[in-house]
Amino acid sequence: MPVPSSRLVSCLRTAAAVVAMLGCLETLVVGSAAGSELRMTPLVRAVQGARPSIVNIHGEKIVGGDVNSQVPGDRRRVNGMGTGVVIDERGYIITNHHVVDGVKKILVTTHDEQTYIAALVSHDPKTDLAVIKIDVGDVLPVIKIGVSSDLMPGETVIAVGNAFGYEHTVTQGIISALHRSVQVSDTQSYEDLIQTDASINPGNSGGPLLNIDGEMIGINVAVRAGAQGIGFAIPVDNALTVATELLSTRRLDRTWHGLVVDNSKPSIDGALVKEVLAESPAARIGLRPGDVIKSIASKPIARVLDIERALLGKQPGVSVPLIIERDAKTETFDLTVASVPDRIRPVVDVATSTDRAWNILGMKLETVPQRQFASYRTRYRGGLVVTEVRQDGPAAKQGIRRGDILVGMHIWETITADNVSYILDRPDFATLEPVKFYIVRGTETLYGHMSVARNTQ
Repeated sequence: MPVPSSRLVSCLRTAAAVVAMLGCLETLVVGSAAGSELRMTPLVRAVQGARPSIVNIHGEKIVGGDVNSQVPGDRRRVNGMGTGVVIDERGYIITNHHVVDGVKKILVTTHDEQTYIAALVSHDPKTDLAVIKIDVGDVLPVIKIGVSSDLMPGETVIAVGNAFGYEHTVTQGIISALHRSVQVSDTQSYEDLIQTDASINPGNSGGPLLNIDGEMIGINVAVRAGAQGIGFAIPVDNALTVATELLSTRRLDRTWHGLVVDNSKPSIDGALVKEVLAESPAARIGLRPGDVIKSIASKPIARVLDIERALLGKQPGVSVPLIIERDAKTETFDLTVASVPDRIRPVVDVATSTDRAWNILGMKLETVPQRQFASYRTRYRGGLVVTEVRQDGPAAKQGIRRGDILVGMHIWETITADNVSYILDRPDFATLEPVKFYIVRGTETLYGHMSVARNTQ
């Protein structure tokens, strides 16, 4: 038997080495794949699924003092930050009111690092929630929404937000307790909060508290000063009840549908109709209690917020397909959106409204034409120009002057004179004093608190 040459032996050894190397590489690749699978935990999946729907909010606001304060250092500009969550693909975002309150220009950065200027749509200081909107020219991913009625102390939760300006910071913890009441200042208190030990820092406000499935079950709102491991979030069921009002078609479009839905048990199978208001668009097409709404305008319906989202922006007279389930059968209707009728919308005399603004607020107001108002380049949708200020009246004492544009009082817009009358006529108006007001002066949006003379005639 011939003996292999030294050259042949060398080649065989080289080939064996190559085979061995390929085997090692195969082991490394398989091991790497296995390692990646182990690293892809439910927590990681939850964050990856939610992150595209979470935005970071920045802005500059003026704090301290009244709008006309001349005391050096009494008023100062500060940079604010917070977080928001996309709740409608057209760019509607829910956040905390204190994040955007007093901010001249609300800047929103999306997950793809694009920055937009947001408009304030509506807000509710009492619950510290607000809805803002950005126009991106594309469809935005919407957060997956869970429920907070079945939360359990001890279950894993995740907070995501713009903590201390560090965008998309993720922290993990558990639900420490439920139904907490928290007083954070002389003017702000919260009821029925979720307590968590997931780190919630300044900048997290308005961001989501997620469960392990990546569903939003709360909106982060507050931290306990001087404490570690104690943060709070608004339960998502409560937040969505407020969001439904903030985004309601009656409030934003002055239209109505007449559907009253059972919102206690959101379901992917539809929304249960509790009541149909008389002579409403829903009543006209024959909808009735017990119907389960499956979709409106091709949008799936699980809760009352989905109904408002589906009909938001639809003009009076426009019909949209509505699919229901009734007696185990599927039926389709055409729902025609209508303007809110006068019988449920108080008729206000403009001249009387102007007189009352003079008597109670101490200023005369006139509507600003929309084209003229657009030149102010403010996030508000409209306002009333101050044409005269009564000496020593509530407005004068707050430094409001002729030419200022009144754009809001408390949580309401003041686009027309009847908006002002609505605010002054509210039975709970006394509880709002001193009422917060917002004015546009030149290129600035200013705010202050006015003690009004309700007994002045």
